[in-house]
Amino acid sequence: MTLAAGTAAPDFTLVDQNKEEVSLDTLKGSKSLIVFIPFPFTGHCDNEACAIRDGLGELSSMDAKVVVITTHAVPTNAKWAAENAFTFPVLADYWPHGETTQAYGAFNDATGSANRVSYVLDADGIIRNVIATDSLGTPREYELYNEALAAIG
Repeated sequence: MTLAAGTAAPDFTLVDQNKEEVSLDTLKGSKSLIVFIPFPFTGHCDNEACAIRDGLGELSSMDAKVVVITTHAVPTNAKWAAENAFTFPVLADYWPHGETTQAYGAFNDATGSANRVSYVLDADGIIRNVIATDSLGTPREYELYNEALAAIG
């Protein structure tokens, strides 16, 4: 079950595609998007992450940081990030497998991957909006990120 708006985001420390640690504390001080992606190198996941990449300037102008989290290993995420020119952190929640994804209520037990769930946080790390779809085959709409971030003020 996904976490509710108004809830403090669970703490995490994960490694990105460059083997750098990123934590919830890294995001605090700015609005943030924590975007869980089920499967790198697949159509919907690629399209969703590329839309974020293409909108980074707009997101930055709203004082927002972005991290993408997968349950895949760092080398997989590094190759995916490099092939798609992602400059935002792509975090590996690989071992213990899906621990952060589970803490955020985004783990899919049937597939061992993340569900399509995104959390919009305020500068204090409080969840202000949840953007999710009902199935792995349904992508999230990028415009919903802009609307959710604008609503924070």
